[in-house]
Amino acid sequence: MHDLTEGNPIKLIFLFTMPLLIGNLFQQLYNISDTLVVGQTLGVNALAAVGSTGSISFLIIGFAQGLTAGLSIVTAQRFGARDLKGVRESFAASIWISLFVTVVLTVLSLAFVHPILHLMQTPAAIYHDALIFISIIFAGIFASVAFNLLSNMIRGLGDSRTPLYFLIVGTVVNVVLELAFILIFHMGVAGAGLATVISQVISAGLCLIYIWRHVPLLRINRQDMRAGAGQLWEHFATGLPMGFQMSIIAIGAIVMQAALNSLGTASVASSTAASKIDQIATMPMSSFGVTMATFAAQNIGAGKYNRIIKGVRQTLILSSSFAIVIGALEIIFGKALVSLFISGHDPAVMRLSQTYFNVIASSYVLLAVLFIIRNTLQGVGQQAMPTFAGIAELVMRSFTAFFLVGPLGYAGAVSAEPLAWLGSCIVLIPSYLRAIRQLHNLQYMHDQNEQAKQVTAESGTGNHTEISVPNSTQAPHGLSRAGQHSTKQDS
Repeated sequence: MHDLTEGNPIKLIFLFTMPLLIGNLFQQLYNISDTLVVGQTLGVNALAAVGSTGSISFLIIGFAQGLTAGLSIVTAQRFGARDLKGVRESFAASIWISLFVTVVLTVLSLAFVHPILHLMQTPAAIYHDALIFISIIFAGIFASVAFNLLSNMIRGLGDSRTPLYFLIVGTVVNVVLELAFILIFHMGVAGAGLATVISQVISAGLCLIYIWRHVPLLRINRQDMRAGAGQLWEHFATGLPMGFQMSIIAIGAIVMQAALNSLGTASVASSTAASKIDQIATMPMSSFGVTMATFAAQNIGAGKYNRIIKGVRQTLILSSSFAIVIGALEIIFGKALVSLFISGHDPAVMRLSQTYFNVIASSYVLLAVLFIIRNTLQGVGQQAMPTFAGIAELVMRSFTAFFLVGPLGYAGAVSAEPLAWLGSCIVLIPSYLRAIRQLHNLQYMHDQNEQAKQVTAESGTGNHTEISVPNSTQAPHGLSRAGQHSTKQDS
């Protein structure tokens, strides 16, 4: 386990991010292998079928990913505060919540898959394959929840390398099984979905074995599993907003997918292929954001408020610089990369893909800022504004679908992404600036308390007066509770 509360912030952030980045890249290979194998072996229609379900999958799986990430923030805060018993209790509460959410998501998603596909105006030519693929993914929600929960818990304790190793194993298994199921057993898109679920089961199993053997801090017992209402509510209050935030964003993506579906198979196929390049290009920005959630959570637990501000400032510069460079490279070379996913190099698909890159890659700086600020606010316990930011993204995507797709066609559809990022930043930046002021105030009060304790100790009176933080300077939710955890050394 690694402590992110000591040492050079940007160095720790960078070193923590690198394994996370590699892991995220391998995570994308789950989807990219689906797209690559399906597109090259089964044709454009099958590619469009798999791609058309991406936003639906994000609606359900994204909720689970957001939820488990939120749950791990509570664990990271307690780890930063050295509340070791609290870490185990947090893990136990997270397991109960994850089990409940898994059952609900599986039942609801399978029950409503048909209405959702119809609502999205899925073309008749790809409907059957889309239904088969997404039904298998939904049936395997348990595997996705398990892997995300366990890997997020390990990362919350400062270890970003171990989940990477298990993700690599899972990715290799996914590719091998996908090739076997499609090319040897001729299972079609069902083979792609089944390979994804099996590989996630293996990755989750490896995480569980590692935790039991090598992470005694997460080795829970029956007493830890007796989570009270207070414990469960604290975790729900942090995890659910992040899950809902991801779902709100996904709803916007579904609205846009429906708009794309109305433009025809070529538009769906071009966005499916181009988005895979886009997802790889934005992985470093996303990874820096995820790191900032853990970095902020550990340091808020340790009461090191100015350290959070310094880390955010340095990471913003680094991530924004990368965004400018990678955006330019994607515009120049993206079209050539798309050809890897399309057999026969369909000219209509290639032309639309270039439009995709021109519009989206030029706006990556907005995305870099969004990732850093949103995850930092979540890490310090502020969930309301990131949720409102998700609503802003939904509004912007809906505006695009209803008012820009008609007159601008495909260019209007893909402009939904940068407009959504802009809307989110408009909500988040003022909230972040307020959080900065609150962190400065909390740090000042903390320093005053420490000075008072030191003076009292030197005077030898045995009494001291602590300076409490006035209500006017307290931040909502996580910031107001920062530093209040007791330090426990039991194991």
